[in-house]
Amino acid sequence: MHTDPIATGLLEVGDGHRVYWEDSGAPDGVPLVYLHGGPGGGLNKGSYRGWFDNDRFRVIGLDQRGCGRSTPHASDPTYDLGANTTAHLIADLEALRTHLGIERWVVTGVSSGSTLGLAYGRDHPERTLAVSVMAVTTTGRAEVDWITEHVGRIFPEAWDEYAGYAERAGVGYRRGQGRLVTAYAGLLADPDPLVHRPAAEVWMRWEDAHVGLLQPTTSHSERPIDYQVAFTRLTAHYWSHDGFLDPPLLTDPGALREIPVGLVHGRRDISGPAVTAYELHRVLPRSRLVIESTEGHGGPLMVAAWRQLTCDLGLG
Repeated sequence: MHTDPIATGLLEVGDGHRVYWEDSGAPDGVPLVYLHGGPGGGLNKGSYRGWFDNDRFRVIGLDQRGCGRSTPHASDPTYDLGANTTAHLIADLEALRTHLGIERWVVTGVSSGSTLGLAYGRDHPERTLAVSVMAVTTTGRAEVDWITEHVGRIFPEAWDEYAGYAERAGVGYRRGQGRLVTAYAGLLADPDPLVHRPAAEVWMRWEDAHVGLLQPTTSHSERPIDYQVAFTRLTAHYWSHDGFLDPPLLTDPGALREIPVGLVHGRRDISGPAVTAYELHRVLPRSRLVIESTEGHGGPLMVAAWRQLTCDLGLG
């Protein structure tokens, strides 16, 4: 199995951005692009490379705008969030595909990367062999309100800290009046570190509470502060704008109806209930759905199912 990068680079994609990319796996294999979660999670140490059949796929990964090794970094107080939307990320993927001389590729993604992968497939079906995603989300309004508001019924202690901080921050937020994600988007976009850094730390503790269920080793709140700021700033930015997707993917999947789509989700995913993956499956005639009953927002059984499903779809 070939998991070390064969090549890496920084690609200029416009708006002053350079996107980090890496190429691994089989050089003559079926091209596959991996989209990380977050938004703003980055490739980190590259464990994703071991999730696919590297003897049969040429695996491309990239740090999306504003995070990881891409520049500029969203932790910079002067970072322009206006140049970071789903349309920008899709354009970056097209620039990278062209740069690498790839005609068509399998598009994969996890968590928020699944939203980006599905959106790319809808916009560029002629470049998409298949879409295969895990921990499925479409970043729709109901999904965002669930993960920022309603799931607090399951984690009331953590949510009380999360909502209480926004109430005390002087941005006019009160529970039941307005959206909590909007309040945090404002706090995290503030260029003053005395405003955005503590807000990022509170958000990360909330993230650990709900995403960390069944994954006790996951801890976003112990990551470096620059990672925390970029992750939370980008996440709140995208979530407060419904993923910059109009129309929503579930309302109008468009060309996704004509593409092979794989959906892998955990039955015990508290952060993102399986209903989203199921509803996508219902509206996508060529989709295949796997729900792993014992895992949540990721896990080894889900990865194994995703690996197999990606092979089945990507290799025809």
